[in-house]
Amino acid sequence: MKSLILLRGLPGSGKSTLAKELSEDGKYPVFSVDDYFTDASGNYNFEFDKNHLAYKQCQENTETALKKGIQKIFIDNVFSLEWEMEPYFKLASQYGYKIFVLTLENRHKGKNIHDISEEQLQKMAKKYKIILL
Repeated sequence: MKSLILLRGLPGSGKSTLAKELSEDGKYPVFSVDDYFTDASGNYNFEFDKNHLAYKQCQENTETALKKGIQKIFIDNVFSLEWEMEPYFKLASQYGYKIFVLTLENRHKGKNIHDISEEQLQKMAKKYKIILL
């Protein structure tokens, strides 16, 4: 079975840590919107006006991996709103992948690695939707 696994949660919930663990130290790819804003030295420099480019790059990287038929592919993003996940649902269907969405919570008291303020985290939490079907 080929799987596309979306890891979603607020900053600090452990998405990146879990993605690394599940990818078996790089055996399976992990893509993130954050990749666009991270330089070769690992420094993160977010620019809101380029966020649309980051989303596009993440989707393109995912589609490239899907075309290759890689068994497991992980996407590590906040995914606070349904529309942010929709392109991945469509890609999974198009390339014959089973899709899973894992929602992480910060029960380990993790710190977000991007220095997002508590005020901004609260704003993000208010718009974060859990889908019940």
